[in-house]
Amino acid sequence: CPPCPCCPAVGEEQVSSIGRGLCVLLGISAEDTQRDADYIVRKILNLRLFDDENGRAWSKSVMDRDFEVLCVSQFTLQCILKGNKPDFHSAMPAELAQPFYNSILENMRSTYKPELIKDGKFGACMQVHIQNDGPVTIELTSPTGPTDPKQLSKQEKQQQRKEKTRSKGPSESSREKGAQRSRQDPNASSGAEGDVSSEREP
Repeated sequence: CPPCPCCPAVGEEQVSSIGRGLCVLLGISAEDTQRDADYIVRKILNLRLFDDENGRAWSKSVMDRDFEVLCVSQFTLQCILKGNKPDFHSAMPAELAQPFYNSILENMRSTYKPELIKDGKFGACMQVHIQNDGPVTIELTSPTGPTDPKQLSKQEKQQQRKEKTRSKGPSESSREKGAQRSRQDPNASSGAEGDVSSEREP
């Protein structure tokens, strides 16, 4: 295999390869849902891991730079050690993991440029050659949350309340208090001349 940033091979056959970009080793848990998949896709494509055109580090994502992404299915990332023996029961079973993995690839392709998303061969024992810049390795795990529908609904309502609170301006009472202060203190500034107000934005 000629030198390249990343390429998986099965036996002597090179299955895929990319140039500059990301090599994603993807471990799927038995607990993973579509929400986890959406989160991972969004993060993989938008994490600012690359230099910009001026050499400033950690400025550009793989999409910003038109770089490639190679995904390799890697159930061993779901390893739990029992003494010195690795246990893989937390990995999603292969018959469920393969369609789940394929849906992640399709999501990436539809979000980005399909020709720049490559993958290995699911379930195969591959030789993966990685030329790692830096080296830089980022561990990315989807956030775990409640799976009970009632809990999810409650969490979503709380998030909506937070967003509504953020989008509102200062409350009526805080405006009245500000007006009272300015009437009581003749030296208080109205802010009309560019003074910085001590009141924080919501």
